[in-house]
Amino acid sequence: MVTNDGSSGLAKTSVLVTGGGSGIGLGIATALAAEGVHVTICGRNEEKLARAAEQISADNPTGTVDAVTADVTNEDDVVRAVTKACERTGQLDGVVTCAGGNETVGPVTQLDVDAWRRTVDLNVTGTMLTIKHSARALVAGGGGSIVTISSIASSNTHRWFGAYGPSKAGVDNLTRLAADELGASNVRVNCIRPGLTRTDLVALITDGGPVLDDYLANTPISRVGEVTDIAALAKFLLGPDSTWITGQIINVDGGQMLRRGPDFGSMFEPMFGADGLRGVVAP
Repeated sequence: MVTNDGSSGLAKTSVLVTGGGSGIGLGIATALAAEGVHVTICGRNEEKLARAAEQISADNPTGTVDAVTADVTNEDDVVRAVTKACERTGQLDGVVTCAGGNETVGPVTQLDVDAWRRTVDLNVTGTMLTIKHSARALVAGGGGSIVTISSIASSNTHRWFGAYGPSKAGVDNLTRLAADELGASNVRVNCIRPGLTRTDLVALITDGGPVLDDYLANTPISRVGEVTDIAALAKFLLGPDSTWITGQIINVDGGQMLRRGPDFGSMFEPMFGADGLRGVVAP
C-alpha cells in the first residue's frame, strides 16, 4: 500500500538482493533503501560490494545496508547470505534474485560446453539455491515475497547469445514452480523480465550503433530502459499491494515482447563470419 507519507509500506522490512553490487541489482537495492528497507546485498566481488554499500548508505540515510560476499552457485555461501539478511530484524521479508550473467556467445554449432554449463549454473542453479534457502526463512516468518530476474531473451530469441536465453527460460519456469509450491505458506514468487536496460554490462549496445537501432525499432515505447523502471516493479511485487499476485512473469521492456529479439549480426559476423552465423563449421 502507499501510505499517507507517500511510501510503499516497505519500511523496516528485511530484503536480500543477490547480485546487488552493480547494474539492476544495485538499482533495486538503492530503491529499497530509499523506502527504509533493511537491505542485504551479496555478490562475488567484495570490493565492488563495499563500494555499492557505501553508495547506497550515502544516498539513503533512512535505510540500512549490509554486504556479504557470496557466490550463488555455492550453497554454503547462499545459506550465509540468507542468515546475514535475517540479522537486522530477526526475519526475512523479501528476496530479489538478481545474480546472473552469460559466458557464451556464438552460433549453437560452435558453443563452448564449459561456458554453457557455467552460465546455466549461475542463472538457474543460483536462482534455485537462493529460493531454496530464502524460502525457508520466509515460511518460518509467516510468508513474504520472492522476485526473480529473468530477461526478454527468455521469451524472444536472441540469436547467437548462447546459454543466456535458455537459462533465463529456466528461471521463468522455476518461478512458476516455486509459486505453486510455496503459495500454501503465504510466500509469493514472481518474475521480472527486463528488456534492454542501461547498465555498464550492456554499454557497448546502449552507447549506440546498429544493434541499438534494431532494439529500438522493435520496441513500441522506443527507448532504452533504466534500472529505475525495473526497481519500481520490484518494489511493488515485494510490497503489501501485491499480496494476491504470484506465479507471474512480467515484462518490463517497452513492449518489445510484442515483436522480436534484436539482430546481433553486425556484432557477431566479424567474429564468426556470415556462414558461421548460419551454422557452418569449417572442417
